[in-house]
Amino acid sequence: MNRDLQGLRVMVTAGASGIGLSIAQAFAHAGARVHISDISEGALAAALPSLPGGAGMCADASSPEAVQAWFGQALAALGGLDVLVNNAGIAGPTARIEDVTPEQWDQTMAVNLRSQYLCVRQAVPALRASHRASIINLSSVAGRLGYPLRTPYAASKWAVIGLTQSLALELGEDDITVNAILPGIVDSDRSRQVTAAKAQARGISEADMWSDILGNVALHRRVPLSAVADTALFLASLAGRSFTGQSLNVCAGIQSLR
Repeated sequence: MNRDLQGLRVMVTAGASGIGLSIAQAFAHAGARVHISDISEGALAAALPSLPGGAGMCADASSPEAVQAWFGQALAALGGLDVLVNNAGIAGPTARIEDVTPEQWDQTMAVNLRSQYLCVRQAVPALRASHRASIINLSSVAGRLGYPLRTPYAASKWAVIGLTQSLALELGEDDITVNAILPGIVDSDRSRQVTAAKAQARGISEADMWSDILGNVALHRRVPLSAVADTALFLASLAGRSFTGQSLNVCAGIQSLR
């Protein structure tokens, strides 16, 4: 157990499944006090028993009203805030740009980017009162590489990098660190769903699609959820206090996205 994480007050968006749940569980098992949000009531109910001492609220991270309500509940329960993990995100459409609808584009931007702005806006006053304040934004290797057939997703994740670097400069005077984690092809249900959709769009088998994808990864394998969670713990730890404005690639050496 990383003992310098004990007692930290942590909020995680979309914390009831996938990467968010893995991060929330890692913090909770390290002794932090965790409050999660999630848009799914069922996922939230299933997740909370795995978070020792944790709590949560059903909330849409792209909604200003829902985010404000979640922060009201979480800050009251935690008595303040030390770590915000902006994890909420959706895959968006898998389609050629001319087939992406404005509604799909706007939804992807709202969940993947606006949610981070909304949460940071609520979090900063509380973080200024912390001596261990950090913001951890989930981007993606699609935030540094082109991603054909996934243009809205890639655009939103590139924007997260700009948000992160700008906030690091803006909030540095308050000793608030701001960093981004860029997962690669994570071993998760979402990556399997996206790969299936890409295989269908290209008219090839899922097995061939996976072979094509992992052929561009130095380690030729997917990234375990635990690797992303461990990176978040490091950024919130005392050892990570000198990291800010950084984009940490947890990607097994991926060279391109297809």
